[in-house]
Amino acid sequence: MNALEKLLDYFRYPFVWYLLIVGVLVALCASLLGVTLVLKRFSYLGDGLSHVAFGATAIAAVLKVTDRTVIVLPLTVFCAVLLLRLGQNTKVKGDAAIGMISVGALAVGYLLMNVFSVSSNVAGDVCSALFGSTSILTLTLSDVIFSLILSALVIGVFIFFYHKIFALTFDENFARATGVRVELYNLLIAVVIAVVVVLAMDLIGSLLVSALVIFPALSAMRLFSKFRTVTVAACLFSVVCATVGILFAILFETPVGATVVVCNILLLALCTLCGRFVRR
Repeated sequence: MNALEKLLDYFRYPFVWYLLIVGVLVALCASLLGVTLVLKRFSYLGDGLSHVAFGATAIAAVLKVTDRTVIVLPLTVFCAVLLLRLGQNTKVKGDAAIGMISVGALAVGYLLMNVFSVSSNVAGDVCSALFGSTSILTLTLSDVIFSLILSALVIGVFIFFYHKIFALTFDENFARATGVRVELYNLLIAVVIAVVVVLAMDLIGSLLVSALVIFPALSAMRLFSKFRTVTVAACLFSVVCATVGILFAILFETPVGATVVVCNILLLALCTLCGRFVRR
């Protein structure tokens, strides 16, 4: 059986379609605000929140909560607000705040999973949480619907507040002078990123989530210069890499999260070469 026949055979199973739908939604949502985060030098916000999500997952596992999203999502959103507030503190700079909370959450999560272990395979549970869970093979229709709802929320927020996000991306002082409530919209961006992190955690793993935010934006910036064009290109690149990575992972039985990230890395290298050629 060649690769094409094998792939077509896999498409008989619903979980493959579910995986593709969730993967595309996650990639699209993560890349929407990627350009803004990179330009505002807030790239590590997604990485910091992913570590927080790992700590929240450990708490949910210790408490034996069946639907861990009810704990992970509120805690991640709360820490997003806390990170933004600490970042505005003159005594604690933004990068120091992100490092402090993210490393602390990672350490607390790992400690909880070891001390209050509810599984005989702690190392496997930690690895799944950090690099992507095997539960993606058992995605249900309810998981897809939940992803659709959160994705619609993220996309709706971005479209509705596009002009405000554009303004504060390039010049917060000018945006504030024109009446834009900069602090409020920065808070909104942080909350949306927290939602994206929770949405992407099972597919990519907490340590790799930020790759979906950063790599597509950087790839698009190598080829285009206008904000809207870069954003659209980043979304397109992210969706293509997610689709190719998932199909490759299914065919060759590689980790889904790592495979998707490697696809993004290869695309960034290609876009960098193309950008240099075009400029010459």
